[in-house]
Amino acid sequence: MSEQIDIAEVSGKGDLNAFIDLAYRLNADDPNWVPPLKADMVELLTPGKNPFHEHAKVQLFLARRGGKVVGRISAHYDELALEQPPEQGMGPGTGNWGLLEAEDEAVSSALIARAEQWLREQGMTRVLAPISLSIWEEPGLLVKGHDHPPMIMMGHHKPHYEGWIEGQGYAVAKRLFTYDLHNVADGFPPIVNRIVKSGERNDAIVVREVDKSQFEREAQIILSILNEAWSKNWGFVPFTETEKAYGAKKLKPLIIEGTNMIAEIDGEPVAFMISWPDINSKLITMKGKLFPFNWVKLLWWLRNPQSPGFRVPLMGVVKKYQNTRLASQLAFMMIEYIRRNAVSNHSAKRAEVGWVLEDNQGMVAIADAIQSKLNREYRIYEKRL
Repeated sequence: MSEQIDIAEVSGKGDLNAFIDLAYRLNADDPNWVPPLKADMVELLTPGKNPFHEHAKVQLFLARRGGKVVGRISAHYDELALEQPPEQGMGPGTGNWGLLEAEDEAVSSALIARAEQWLREQGMTRVLAPISLSIWEEPGLLVKGHDHPPMIMMGHHKPHYEGWIEGQGYAVAKRLFTYDLHNVADGFPPIVNRIVKSGERNDAIVVREVDKSQFEREAQIILSILNEAWSKNWGFVPFTETEKAYGAKKLKPLIIEGTNMIAEIDGEPVAFMISWPDINSKLITMKGKLFPFNWVKLLWWLRNPQSPGFRVPLMGVVKKYQNTRLASQLAFMMIEYIRRNAVSNHSAKRAEVGWVLEDNQGMVAIADAIQSKLNREYRIYEKRL
């Protein structure tokens, strides 16, 4: 007879450390898993440090067997997500679980059942999962692309989790794609270059680099466009003012001059595109620790990163230009300017665009036009409670 699985709420610093440490043990044999910085994980999960907790309720659980920690999961719901229209994916009664790690399927099943029980107790009637913790952080389960490390802020999960989750009655709610661009030094197809040159002849259009010396102003422009441009997207949850300030502070070191763009029409900011150097290529060797010397290495690298990979995680166009030729033109101009600077100044060789919702026809068309290839797929699952 197999030993009993005991599941308990995380309580105190010791449990929190055990919750965080488990992922490092269970993924130690995967050469493509990138250990997150432990300090970042503590910050993510701690009320008062991560402003997500200001409008969300989160409960962490640990599974033990014979006194040994063998699994973990978070259960949570976001008050702002509950206020969104149901047709956009979230809405009243929708809770989440995430951060799943388990030694075997029995542990995974017990953890998911406990998370579902907690969500029912909170009045939730439906689950979208895995989401860890916010939709803006690491949504979805990796089901394609296990053969290479993820780029910054992309999840990486064991292949068998897919079957374990679907075995608990979960159906796919949405697929999220990332697209890979090899040999970015070679440039884009002629049709894209013609679209870019056409935009450059339009005096009303200005595509400029984000000015890091005016970072607070630029961050407000980008986040304001993002909140407005994405407000009708599936899964959208707005940023609070506190989250805007927090996110800007966290991401400022990753904003490299020349690889982030704002597009203006007649002087009005109407679109943006950001890209980050692949800091995971450095983190993968650090085993989650900044001290004693890794923090110096990381700061030095970020001063002028020579990164073979860049990720374009976000772009947005204000609503009045969405679904127009101008929106595509602005996108092509921004990504071409980013490509040029990343190659010439930072030794970029490849790029990754995403994630992209499977039914975002505009972004899928852009990915096709620049001849990128789908290289990673994430799934967000749903289940009625």
